[in-house]
Amino acid sequence: MFAAATHGFVRTISRSLAACELVHVARQPFDLARAAAQHDAYVRELRAAGVDIGVLPEAPDLPDATFVEDPAVVFDECAILGRPGVRSREPEAALIAPVVARIRRVFEIRAPGTLEGGDVLRLERTLFVGRSRRTNDEGIRQLVAIVAPFGYTVQPVAVNGGLHLKTAITAPAAGLLVANPRWIDIAAFHGHEILSVPADEPWAANTLPVNGRVLVAASARRTADSLVARGLDVRRIEIVELQKAEAGLTCLSVLYAQSPAGIGS
Repeated sequence: MFAAATHGFVRTISRSLAACELVHVARQPFDLARAAAQHDAYVRELRAAGVDIGVLPEAPDLPDATFVEDPAVVFDECAILGRPGVRSREPEAALIAPVVARIRRVFEIRAPGTLEGGDVLRLERTLFVGRSRRTNDEGIRQLVAIVAPFGYTVQPVAVNGGLHLKTAITAPAAGLLVANPRWIDIAAFHGHEILSVPADEPWAANTLPVNGRVLVAASARRTADSLVARGLDVRRIEIVELQKAEAGLTCLSVLYAQSPAGIGS
């Protein structure tokens, strides 16, 4: 899971961002210029970490399309087009399909299954998959059928708060998880070292490891300090305008390693 990310893609902020889907956050006014500036800074940070980032064009009528992680999950061996758990986001899978088809062999989650990439956390050959508002049991069943031939096992995890599994838990470094145990069934991660986020930083568990660096939302000050104390190279990223849309660091990009010859073809 910590192999070098050589490539990735993001999508430009939609002018209709203010109409995004919201579940746990009250709707607030958006400053689109500020959101775009924060997104640009995020892209610069990924490029500084050595990732060749492509920028996909704006989808003006799809408010959530900038959250590119949700409609597609990319592994070394294949890519999976998800099926978003809300109707307004369903067109995003078709929009991103040609992009992932250029880099991997593509499989699809089909109705009545739903699966969003924000619910898929890979730890080595185990995929922890959130059973959430956006990912259902049928979606998980289809995922199992797709990835089992590639040697992955799937562990469902109940998501009780936050939008996706990775809203509540991520792996900033090998052997370490950072989590909000109030939002997920933490028992699913028995045997792993877990750093719990402070109660006043409930969204802080969404971190993004990139080639030896760890991106942490600037608002998660105490969590970032704890990771620095563990010797990690932490980069504090300001995404407050995007957090109004329940965004996290992971959902804004799809990162992957360029396939060795023969893989994904």
